[in-house]
Amino acid sequence: MKETFTNSAEHGVVSQLDYFDHDITNDANIGNYSVVYPDDFVYNPRISTIAPCGPINRNKLGRNGVMSPLYTVFSVDDMISKLYLEHYFKTNRWHQFMFLEGNSGARSDRFSISDSIFFEMPIQCPVLEEQELIASFFDRLDSLITLHQRKYDGCTLSPTFLERCTLCRKTSPRNRCSATTTPSG
Repeated sequence: MKETFTNSAEHGVVSQLDYFDHDITNDANIGNYSVVYPDDFVYNPRISTIAPCGPINRNKLGRNGVMSPLYTVFSVDDMISKLYLEHYFKTNRWHQFMFLEGNSGARSDRFSISDSIFFEMPIQCPVLEEQELIASFFDRLDSLITLHQRKYDGCTLSPTFLERCTLCRKTSPRNRCSATTTPSG
């Protein structure tokens, strides 16, 4: 049996074993599942507040798996940067097409769009070199945001930081913090 994957809006493509703490498939019920190869993209039609059309994520697990037929699995050729496309699908630029061509279907938690219409989605792609530069920029930006988030999260555990936050809440003009005050000073 192959490992079963799922596509989470928050965590991307993950193993069902990791996400659900158990595998919900077996050899008898995966006959019509799709094989997901490394770097394949997966569209999950389940909608949420962070994914109003459902998420599209790339398999970055580095291994093959299988995906329920509820998901749409696709790959792109070498004329499109996978990293560029990954960043593109983190935006809402493709949502308008989805809202025009699909609907929320019979179930209010699922977006409904046929595969043939889904694959007609227009995606603006500059030349490959520019795609790679754009993707690299957003990768560095994501890393910087993550670094600052970790730094902030670490500061919130500091008693000094918590004391400063308490001082900032006081209404006295003498203790009021400026809008530019940061945890480091």
